[in-house]
Formats: sequence, structure tokens, C-alpha cells
Amino acid sequence: MSTVVFDFHCKLKGKGRIRMQRGAASEIPPGNTPRITKLMALALKFERLLSEGAIVDYADLARLGHVSRARVTQIMGLLNLAPEIQEEILFLPRTVKGRDAISAREAIKLGSIVDWKEQRRLWKDLKDSEIGSNTCSNVSLNQS
Repeated sequence: MSTVVFDFHCKLKGKGRIRMQRGAASEIPPGNTPRITKLMALALKFERLLSEGAIVDYADLARLGHVSRARVTQIMGLLNLAPEIQEEILFLPRTVKGRDAISAREAIKLGSIVDWKEQRRLWKDLKDSEIGSNTCSNVSLNQS
């Protein structure tokens, strides 16, 4: 008689179902990934698909994602952000309670500004504004 020993963990699925998985449970920090972080990662993935030729244009992306071409353009506009801002967005802390500290709308508006120096200044103002607030009334993203 032989005995097989392995680590496993149980994961609770919808409607009370339990699923056993092989291996130790990974430690997932509490909270949710900010929406802007997900959109930034998506924009980078889209850029790679376009450069590899797997996708021809934004219209293809829109059809595959079941969104409008305008929405794809908004998401891809995040690639116009200064590289260090993109990196900061990718590594924003998880949101444990309440709204994300920086909204997707604010970051997308920031991507419409051409001057990276101005972007950096506004990004700093945005981060320094009230954390947990979805609106940053003291930061103007207009190019006046």
C-alpha cells in the first residue's frame, strides 16, 4: 500500500460551491486592483497585439472587446502618459475600502495633455489631493 501526500487548498466559488485546488493557497492582499491600473495594463496589452500584427486596428479591438471604438481610443490614450506615470499607475496600491484614490476619468484626461512636464506636475497634484475622493476640484486638467 502506498500513500500520496500533496498540499491543497479549498476555494469558495459562487452559490456556495467549493473547489479544491492543488498547492498551497497564495496570499492575495485584501482589496481590489484600481480600475485605472486594469485599464493601463489593458492598453499595454492592446499595444503589444497591434505591434505583433495579431490585431489590425482599433476597430478590431472594439469588436473583440464588445466596446465602442471611442472607448478603445480612450484606453489607448493612457499610452500618451509619461513612462514614469504609467509605471506608477501599474503599481498603485489596492483599494481596500471606498473608491479608488485616482479615478480612470482623471488619468484618461491627463493622457490628453501632450507636454510630459505638465503631465508630471498635474499627476503630482492629483496624487497630493484628497486621497479617497473621486473628484479633485483643485486640479485642472485643461490645457489653457
